[in-house]
Amino acid sequence: MPTWRLRDFRDDDLDRAIQIWDQDRQDDDMPPVFPVSEAMTSARTGGTVVVAVVGEDLVGMAVAQAQGERAWITLVALARMWRNRGLGSALIAEIERRLRVQGVRRIGALLAPGATGATALENSGYRTREGLTFYEKVEHLGASDAGLLAELGGRVLPQGLWGALAGMEREREAIERRIVLPLAEPVLADRYGVTPPKAVILFGPPGTGKTSFAKAVASRLAWPFVELFPSRLTEGATGGLAASLRDTFAELAELESVLLFIDEVEEIAGVRSGQAVDPGHGVTNELLKLIPGFRDHDNRLLICATNSVRSLDPAFLRPGRFDYVIPVGPPDPKARAAIWQRYLGPAANDIELHRLVSASEMFTPADIEFAARKGSHAAFEREVTDRQGAPASTEDYLAAIADTRPTLTDQALTEFREDIEHHARM
Repeated sequence: MPTWRLRDFRDDDLDRAIQIWDQDRQDDDMPPVFPVSEAMTSARTGGTVVVAVVGEDLVGMAVAQAQGERAWITLVALARMWRNRGLGSALIAEIERRLRVQGVRRIGALLAPGATGATALENSGYRTREGLTFYEKVEHLGASDAGLLAELGGRVLPQGLWGALAGMEREREAIERRIVLPLAEPVLADRYGVTPPKAVILFGPPGTGKTSFAKAVASRLAWPFVELFPSRLTEGATGGLAASLRDTFAELAELESVLLFIDEVEEIAGVRSGQAVDPGHGVTNELLKLIPGFRDHDNRLLICATNSVRSLDPAFLRPGRFDYVIPVGPPDPKARAAIWQRYLGPAANDIELHRLVSASEMFTPADIEFAARKGSHAAFEREVTDRQGAPASTEDYLAAIADTRPTLTDQALTEFREDIEHHARM
């Protein structure tokens, strides 16, 4: 079998290094202390890095960060067929040599039990320290992530969006139980054998709050929120829609945590015709390939939303790709009352709320918001003219309701009930 040689890290080693690290992650039960993004950033910005190659194939890598006389080994990654052959010890020996030149005297490493590199460290004279407790608090957006997040058009949403959701208690309870709690309490979930979701679909008529729920989940988890717009994927793309989609997912993989939201996902995951010339065939295939890779990483959640779940390709809906398919329906009377109160604010105390709730039976939350703003503006314009100090009245809002075209129709509600029966998975 050919032997390896050690050399410096080069930028074109990055993809292969991440592939090897991914192999290690699949084999290890616990997440690494130093994530790959941190190690790769160190490798590209002057950290101490050694790679092992056989011919031109990269088969191993070690990374360290030095601070004065102290250094930490942050990554030891080995291709599967090169483990237990002395390669890890050779990489560590070369890392040590380079660190000594920098004046480092104490070298430490934090690894999960049995992680790749543990045997090599023991064989290289490293000893475990008993009686120590490792404390960690993760801020979900590091400095290196901020620029990438801006490039992706993402942002960290303000706290409190979850608590601000008005009404929709059935949907809120389902989303909290199935999605939020396992992700917010990962240690407790693991203790009870609950696997946190990695991908979910929200479906329902337009304007029922699917986007608001996605943003509220990101706010509750304190994860960066990135919305992918299918209609914009081709802007500036040179390799077509499928290539643009692939590039976007590759960039997302560099973030420590992210909630990726794709609205109107039927645009890129519609039912395939079966014809190779179908322009949607390639992009749907590409998305189907990308979802499993997205699911392999911790602190990732994909939420797809659609107004027409029946138009999605059957392969897209299968359980192996999406953990839950959750309906987000129109508000019932109790929810409509809560939504009206939210948008009316203190003025709700002087309004016959039950009349507004009854008159807005076919309204979505978005319709109610529009009608509430319209009624308030009508009262404002009257005051500008009359200067009588009269507040907005029930009649102002009823007039606004009458002048607002509701989103919901009997046909839409019938189709939604049928979709719940055939597609919901909670």
